Amino acid sequence: MKKTVHIISHSHWDREWYMPYEQHHMRLIELFDDLFDVFENDPGYKSYHLDGQTISLDDYLEVRPENREKLEKLVRDKKLFIGPFYILQDDFLISAEANARNMLVGLDESYKWGEPVKLGYFPDTFGNMGQAPQMMKQGNMDAVAYGRGVKTTGFNNVVVDEDYTSKYSEINWEGADGTEIFSILFANWYSNGNEIPAEREAAISFWDKKLADAERYASTPHLLMMNGVDHQPIQKDVAKAIALANELYPDYEFIHSNFPDYIEAVKATLPEDIGTVKGELTSQETDGWYTLANTSSSRIYLKQENVAVQNLLERITEPLATIATDVTGHYPHEMLRYAWKKLMQNHPHDSICGCGVDSIHRGMMTRFEDAKQVGNFVRDEALRHIETALNTDVFPEASRPFVVFNTEGQEKSGLVEVEVEWERIPFNDRKPQENYYELVEKGTPDVLVINESGKSVPFEIVSSDVKYNYDLPKDAFRKPHFARYITVRLNMTMMPSFSWETFALVEGKPEPLTSSFEGLENASLRVSISNTGQIDIEDKVHGHTYEDVLYFDDAGDIGNEYIFKQSHDGTFITSKGLDATVTVLDDTALVKRVKMTQTMMIPEAAEDLLKIEQESVTEMRERLSKRSTKLIPLTLETMMTLEADSPILKFETRFNNQAKDHRVRAIFNSSMSVPTHESESIYEVVTRPNAVSKSWQNPTNPQHQQAFSAITTDEKGMIVGNTGLHEYEVLDNQYLAVTIHRGTGEMGDWGYFPTPEAQVLGETTVSYAVSFHGRDDKHDYYRAMKGIQVPFITTQAAVHSGTFASKHQYLVVDAPDAYVTSLKRKEHETDIMVRLFNLSNDDATTIHVDFEGKQLYDSSLIEIVTDKPYDTTLKAAEIRTIRIPDVK
Repeated sequence: MKKTVHIISHSHWDREWYMPYEQHHMRLIELFDDLFDVFENDPGYKSYHLDGQTISLDDYLEVRPENREKLEKLVRDKKLFIGPFYILQDDFLISAEANARNMLVGLDESYKWGEPVKLGYFPDTFGNMGQAPQMMKQGNMDAVAYGRGVKTTGFNNVVVDEDYTSKYSEINWEGADGTEIFSILFANWYSNGNEIPAEREAAISFWDKKLADAERYASTPHLLMMNGVDHQPIQKDVAKAIALANELYPDYEFIHSNFPDYIEAVKATLPEDIGTVKGELTSQETDGWYTLANTSSSRIYLKQENVAVQNLLERITEPLATIATDVTGHYPHEMLRYAWKKLMQNHPHDSICGCGVDSIHRGMMTRFEDAKQVGNFVRDEALRHIETALNTDVFPEASRPFVVFNTEGQEKSGLVEVEVEWERIPFNDRKPQENYYELVEKGTPDVLVINESGKSVPFEIVSSDVKYNYDLPKDAFRKPHFARYITVRLNMTMMPSFSWETFALVEGKPEPLTSSFEGLENASLRVSISNTGQIDIEDKVHGHTYEDVLYFDDAGDIGNEYIFKQSHDGTFITSKGLDATVTVLDDTALVKRVKMTQTMMIPEAAEDLLKIEQESVTEMRERLSKRSTKLIPLTLETMMTLEADSPILKFETRFNNQAKDHRVRAIFNSSMSVPTHESESIYEVVTRPNAVSKSWQNPTNPQHQQAFSAITTDEKGMIVGNTGLHEYEVLDNQYLAVTIHRGTGEMGDWGYFPTPEAQVLGETTVSYAVSFHGRDDKHDYYRAMKGIQVPFITTQAAVHSGTFASKHQYLVVDAPDAYVTSLKRKEHETDIMVRLFNLSNDDATTIHVDFEGKQLYDSSLIEIVTDKPYDTTLKAAEIRTIRIPDVK
């Protein structure tokens, strides 16, 4: 029986990487132009795979808009195969929702052109998320393909490890919830059929090796040859090369193929004994050097900005826009799609991983800003529309109402600060400064905060200022003014999911607030800090004390943007025992805040040998550089904040980094010793072993996280939260080390690409937190830890009548063991879509979702409409999307 060799032409297109975006962009234009040429002039050139990402079509049309019809015809004629994603993302460094939106937008864009390829395509993803099988099945994918995770593939596309978990390149992949999907491993990388010779002797040498390599892993008579690699130009003579191969190897049939045909052929001939891999695939069974997990700490500022914009769009703007649609009848689909596209353009792995040249990461910050400003605009418009519909006439006419929103799908407690405009003087015939000084001279009045019942609410005045501002009316010219703004702080307690409550600022004599606690203490936690920086925390809720909870360490890094490699001296510098200055910043009834200052003396850089090793492209594991003997100060100012009634101690550490080639970590001591730990990943809380495999050689075992990781037992546990600090490591089964800085001077990979800005010199601020759970409330604390990333949202209101109650829960969600990731309107329509996932990979849970008593229906990540009423049982690790029909 003849074997069939499927040759699929492609080019893996990193939009920006070792050259600036526009350098790669112009080469993409040339590639498309060459593609048109070969399709027009060579009937033997059958098809081309466009790397699974539709953004390349947009990028090409930016420069060649006149060729849109040519592209459309190639897609319709099944010559150009597109989709299913918008970009090729990094799984672990973007949110669960961003992963889902990449597929949602990619499929939507694909259908505008024709039919997408139903293949979850992850050719070069730096590890694969454990929920990919469930997600791809919900996206109606037939299969997935990936290059990493099961068997490590080294840089420059060299296979460096032969220890793999499947004997075949065709594998069943079982996700965290048990969903299985057929998967294809690029066992010989996605370049195994690159630059096929069209000359006889070269072809024989090429095919003898390539066929043997493919047959080593293939379980069927269908062999895959990927005719391309990173930024590979079109092989214009591939038809000639295929014809020659058919002549030379009569026992094989060589065809210019495509993924749909290949997958169909392989599935039809699969043996019964193909293996199954389970959960996340992060190269666990390798030597550990090329997991590329350290990209999660490269250029941390990118990760912080990404988390901020994701949270804005997913957890603030979309919920508010969903509510506002009940007022306007219109959901801003186009604006939100534009913002999401801007954001996702920063999500390809070389971009969000921070492993490119400096210029591309400067460009990313502009995209983040653009997406943020669109998100802010849509948010503010939604707030404006909601405010007009609120019935606030229960408040006095002279009052200044304001509204507090919980835009999350869970109950939320915590402090909110609201800036309220008290008095305004528009610009007029007087000089502007005269208006300014008039307001200044009036000073701040005595005020109270009242609720809709007229009852006084405990509050604190944070500040009172006179500031310039302006209005932009929808029907008139801009209107500048000065105003007195009073910022007040309130404590919101157990505010329901997706709800709002209206308060008002009125004149009156406030009652002073008093606290029952002294120092850094509330009803949940008691914190003590010694003069050497030792932090002890008593968990008063569960009756446990944790000693020496936090310290910092610093180590040299002679690796690159991809991989941390400790300097050859192997030494650590820690903050343990260093003098600590503790300053009280706030000590009120609502908030306790102190600042702890410590200074570590650290080497200013690596020794000069590192520059030689970089320029000579010495492989990272072979480097011998030590750290400089010259020491400079690294002063860490760590603010600790304990809010009234909060079980979470928040940290904010600031430092001015002037050292190069080093890593700084915040290390939490759990006072426990356990073999596994838990971490939030993509639509799951995954349990990971602390021990590494027998083949592991890397002295470190870095991991990815989303909002938190936890060292936990059945009785108690420590949860460490973060905002944009995606790298952590569990040390000695007891310590959870979170990377707060990593600086390196080169990109790494296949050459020498200096990246001085990756040293991240200058001022840095990082945020993280700690809390403690007991026997039965772990998920409550997981949800609370995720919740601290998103503030309460506020807007000022006027006194008027309206159709919305001044206090209301828009959507009821009761799901204590699940987490809501999205509230939005269906793409192109106005049905409400709410999504959540089970926090447990082991146990099912019950959920209750209600919207005005309407019938709700199950849907999917790609918002498929079904007539199946929603199921109140959420299976272990299940991702569920629920549709609420927009029936007025």
